Amino acid sequence: MSTPEPEGRPLDAPEPGAPGLGAPQPEPGPAAARHRTPRLGVVLGVAVLVLAADIISKAIVVARLSGRHCLAGNVVPSPPPIRLLGGVLTLCESRNPGAAFGIGGASMTIVFTAIAVGVIIFIVRTSRTIQSLAWAVALGLLLGGATGNLTDRIFRAPGPLRGWVVDWIQLPHWPVFNLADSAITCGAVLMVLLAALGYRLDGTRHPSGGDGR
Repeated sequence: MSTPEPEGRPLDAPEPGAPGLGAPQPEPGPAAARHRTPRLGVVLGVAVLVLAADIISKAIVVARLSGRHCLAGNVVPSPPPIRLLGGVLTLCESRNPGAAFGIGGASMTIVFTAIAVGVIIFIVRTSRTIQSLAWAVALGLLLGGATGNLTDRIFRAPGPLRGWVVDWIQLPHWPVFNLADSAITCGAVLMVLLAALGYRLDGTRHPSGGDGR
Protein backbone atom coordinates (compact mmCIF):
# COMPACT_ATOMS: atom_id res chain seq x y z
CA MET A 1 0.00 0.00 0.00
CA SER A 2 1.41 3.38 -1.04
CA THR A 3 2.05 6.01 1.55
CA PRO A 4 -0.41 8.96 1.23
CA GLU A 5 1.18 12.28 0.37
CA PRO A 6 0.94 14.95 3.06
CA GLU A 7 -1.88 17.38 2.67
CA GLY A 8 -1.12 20.93 1.63
CA ARG A 9 0.07 22.84 -1.42
CA PRO A 10 2.98 21.39 -3.44
CA LEU A 11 6.16 23.45 -3.34
CA ASP A 12 6.02 24.24 -7.05
CA ALA A 13 2.35 25.29 -7.01
CA PRO A 14 1.57 28.97 -7.57
CA GLU A 15 0.26 31.15 -4.79
CA PRO A 16 -3.54 31.23 -4.44
CA GLY A 17 -5.01 33.78 -6.80
CA ALA A 18 -1.74 34.12 -8.74
CA PRO A 19 -1.65 33.34 -12.47
CA GLY A 20 -0.09 30.04 -13.44
CA LEU A 21 3.32 29.78 -15.05
CA GLY A 22 1.82 29.40 -18.48
CA ALA A 23 -1.03 31.83 -18.01
CA PRO A 24 -0.95 34.98 -20.18
CA GLN A 25 -0.11 38.14 -18.33
CA PRO A 26 -2.79 40.86 -18.34
CA GLU A 27 -2.23 43.79 -20.65
CA PRO A 28 -1.76 47.19 -18.99
CA GLY A 29 -4.96 49.19 -18.92
CA PRO A 30 -5.56 52.44 -20.78
CA ALA A 31 -4.88 54.49 -17.66
CA ALA A 32 -1.44 52.94 -17.17
CA ALA A 33 -0.57 53.47 -20.82
CA ARG A 34 -1.75 57.05 -20.65
CA HIS A 35 0.43 57.80 -17.64
CA ARG A 36 3.46 56.43 -19.47
CA THR A 37 2.87 58.71 -22.45
CA PRO A 38 4.72 62.03 -22.16
CA ARG A 39 2.53 65.01 -22.99
CA LEU A 40 5.05 67.75 -22.29
CA GLY A 41 6.72 66.81 -25.56
CA VAL A 42 3.43 67.29 -27.40
CA VAL A 43 2.95 70.73 -25.85
CA LEU A 44 6.47 71.83 -26.78
CA GLY A 45 6.28 70.27 -30.24
CA VAL A 46 3.05 72.08 -31.13
CA ALA A 47 4.43 75.32 -29.67
CA VAL A 48 7.64 75.08 -31.72
CA LEU A 49 5.68 74.49 -34.94
CA VAL A 50 3.43 77.49 -34.26
CA LEU A 51 6.39 79.70 -33.31
CA ALA A 52 8.37 78.71 -36.42
CA ALA A 53 5.40 79.33 -38.72
CA ASP A 54 4.74 82.71 -37.09
CA ILE A 55 8.36 83.90 -37.27
CA ILE A 56 8.80 82.79 -40.89
CA SER A 57 5.51 84.33 -42.04
CA LYS A 58 6.32 87.66 -40.35
CA ALA A 59 9.78 87.72 -41.91
CA ILE A 60 8.22 87.22 -45.35
CA VAL A 61 5.63 89.93 -44.68
CA VAL A 62 8.26 92.47 -43.61
CA ALA A 63 10.37 91.63 -46.69
CA ARG A 64 7.59 91.48 -49.31
CA LEU A 65 4.66 93.54 -47.98
CA SER A 66 6.47 96.44 -46.36
CA GLY A 67 4.56 99.64 -47.14
CA ARG A 68 1.42 97.77 -48.21
CA HIS A 69 -0.76 98.99 -45.36
CA CYS A 70 -4.07 97.37 -44.52
CA LEU A 71 -7.39 98.73 -45.69
CA ALA A 72 -9.07 101.30 -43.48
CA GLY A 73 -12.69 101.86 -44.48
CA ASN A 74 -12.92 102.93 -48.11
CA VAL A 75 -9.36 104.28 -48.17
CA VAL A 76 -7.04 102.23 -50.39
CA PRO A 77 -3.38 102.83 -49.49
CA SER A 78 -0.61 103.14 -52.05
CA PRO A 79 0.88 100.69 -52.83
CA PRO A 80 -2.30 98.71 -52.29
CA PRO A 81 -2.40 95.47 -50.27
CA ILE A 82 -2.73 92.09 -51.96
CA ARG A 83 -6.38 91.04 -52.21
CA LEU A 84 -7.27 87.38 -52.74
CA LEU A 85 -10.49 85.36 -53.12
CA GLY A 86 -12.42 88.32 -54.44
CA GLY A 87 -11.40 90.54 -51.55
CA VAL A 88 -12.35 88.06 -48.82
CA LEU A 89 -8.68 87.72 -47.83
CA THR A 90 -6.29 90.67 -47.83
CA LEU A 91 -2.54 90.42 -47.20
CA CYS A 92 -0.97 93.58 -45.83
CA GLU A 93 1.42 94.88 -43.19
CA SER A 94 0.27 96.40 -39.93
CA ARG A 95 2.13 97.11 -36.69
CA ASN A 96 0.13 96.49 -33.53
CA PRO A 97 1.19 97.89 -30.13
CA GLY A 98 -1.71 96.21 -28.34
CA ALA A 99 -2.81 92.65 -27.69
CA ALA A 100 -4.17 90.09 -30.14
CA PHE A 101 -6.47 91.51 -32.84
CA GLY A 102 -5.40 95.05 -32.01
CA ILE A 103 -6.90 95.15 -28.51
CA GLY A 104 -5.40 97.98 -26.44
CA GLY A 105 -2.89 100.62 -27.51
CA ALA A 106 0.72 101.72 -27.30
CA SER A 107 0.40 102.72 -23.63
CA MET A 108 -0.44 99.10 -22.74
CA THR A 109 2.43 97.43 -24.62
CA ILE A 110 4.57 96.71 -21.55
CA VAL A 111 1.51 95.45 -19.67
CA PHE A 112 0.66 93.01 -22.44
CA THR A 113 4.30 91.88 -22.50
CA ALA A 114 4.20 91.09 -18.78
CA ILE A 115 0.90 89.22 -19.22
CA ALA A 116 2.40 87.15 -22.06
CA VAL A 117 5.39 86.19 -19.89
CA GLY A 118 3.06 85.14 -17.07
CA VAL A 119 0.92 83.06 -19.44
CA ILE A 120 3.98 81.29 -20.84
CA ILE A 121 5.30 80.44 -17.36
CA PHE A 122 1.88 79.13 -16.30
CA ILE A 123 1.53 76.94 -19.41
CA VAL A 124 5.02 75.44 -19.03
CA ARG A 125 4.42 74.60 -15.38
CA THR A 126 0.98 73.13 -16.07
CA SER A 127 2.28 71.06 -18.99
CA ARG A 128 4.38 68.89 -16.67
CA THR A 129 1.27 67.19 -15.29
CA ILE A 130 -0.80 66.90 -18.48
CA GLN A 131 -1.89 63.40 -19.54
CA SER A 132 -4.56 64.44 -22.06
CA LEU A 133 -3.46 64.69 -25.69
CA ALA A 134 -6.21 67.18 -26.55
CA TRP A 135 -5.28 69.45 -23.65
CA ALA A 136 -1.62 69.19 -24.65
CA VAL A 137 -2.45 70.38 -28.17
CA ALA A 138 -4.57 73.24 -26.82
CA LEU A 139 -1.86 74.46 -24.46
CA GLY A 140 0.76 74.02 -27.19
CA LEU A 141 -1.24 76.34 -29.45
CA LEU A 142 -1.49 78.91 -26.67
CA LEU A 143 2.20 78.62 -25.81
CA GLY A 144 3.34 78.95 -29.42
CA GLY A 145 1.06 81.91 -30.10
CA ALA A 146 2.00 83.77 -26.93
CA THR A 147 5.70 83.17 -27.58
CA GLY A 148 5.39 84.34 -31.19
CA ASN A 149 3.90 87.69 -30.25
CA LEU A 150 6.26 88.01 -27.28
CA THR A 151 9.18 87.64 -29.70
CA ASP A 152 7.95 90.74 -31.51
CA ARG A 153 7.59 92.60 -28.21
CA ILE A 154 11.21 91.87 -27.34
CA PHE A 155 13.02 92.30 -30.65
CA ARG A 156 11.04 94.75 -32.80
CA ALA A 157 10.90 98.55 -32.74
CA PRO A 158 10.50 100.83 -30.90
CA GLY A 159 12.49 98.89 -28.26
CA PRO A 160 12.84 95.82 -26.02
CA LEU A 161 9.58 94.84 -24.28
CA ARG A 162 7.85 97.68 -26.17
CA GLY A 163 8.00 96.26 -29.68
CA TRP A 164 5.00 96.39 -31.99
CA VAL A 165 3.63 93.07 -33.28
CA VAL A 166 3.48 92.44 -37.03
CA ASP A 167 -0.07 91.66 -38.24
CA TRP A 168 -0.78 90.79 -41.86
CA ILE A 169 -4.06 88.89 -42.33
CA GLN A 170 -7.19 90.96 -42.92
CA LEU A 171 -10.75 89.67 -43.29
CA PRO A 172 -13.91 91.73 -43.85
CA HIS A 173 -15.30 93.22 -40.62
CA TRP A 174 -12.53 91.64 -38.54
CA PRO A 175 -9.36 93.08 -36.95
CA VAL A 176 -6.03 92.43 -38.65
CA PHE A 177 -4.20 89.44 -37.14
CA ASN A 178 -1.33 86.99 -37.60
CA LEU A 179 -0.69 83.26 -37.22
CA ALA A 180 0.14 83.64 -33.53
CA ASP A 181 -3.25 85.25 -32.92
CA SER A 182 -4.93 82.39 -34.81
CA ALA A 183 -3.12 79.79 -32.69
CA ILE A 184 -4.13 81.56 -29.47
CA THR A 185 -7.77 81.69 -30.58
CA CYS A 186 -7.85 78.03 -31.68
CA GLY A 187 -6.19 76.93 -28.43
CA ALA A 188 -8.64 78.92 -26.32
CA VAL A 189 -11.66 77.56 -28.21
CA LEU A 190 -10.36 74.01 -27.83
CA MET A 191 -9.85 74.53 -24.09
CA VAL A 192 -13.41 75.82 -23.65
CA LEU A 193 -14.75 72.85 -25.63
CA LEU A 194 -12.77 70.31 -23.57
CA ALA A 195 -13.88 71.92 -20.31
CA ALA A 196 -17.51 71.99 -21.44
CA LEU A 197 -17.35 68.28 -22.30
CA GLY A 198 -15.83 67.50 -18.92
CA TYR A 199 -12.36 66.41 -20.03
CA ARG A 200 -9.64 66.95 -17.44
CA LEU A 201 -5.90 67.53 -17.78
CA ASP A 202 -5.22 63.95 -16.66
CA GLY A 203 -7.26 62.56 -19.57
CA THR A 204 -10.24 61.46 -17.51
CA ARG A 205 -13.75 62.75 -18.04
CA HIS A 206 -15.86 64.32 -15.32
CA PRO A 207 -19.20 62.54 -14.88
CA SER A 208 -21.07 65.79 -15.48
CA GLY A 209 -19.37 66.32 -18.85
CA GLY A 210 -21.41 65.71 -21.96
CA ASP A 211 -24.32 63.36 -21.27
CA GLY A 212 -22.87 62.18 -17.97
CA ARG A 213 -22.06 58.66 -19.18
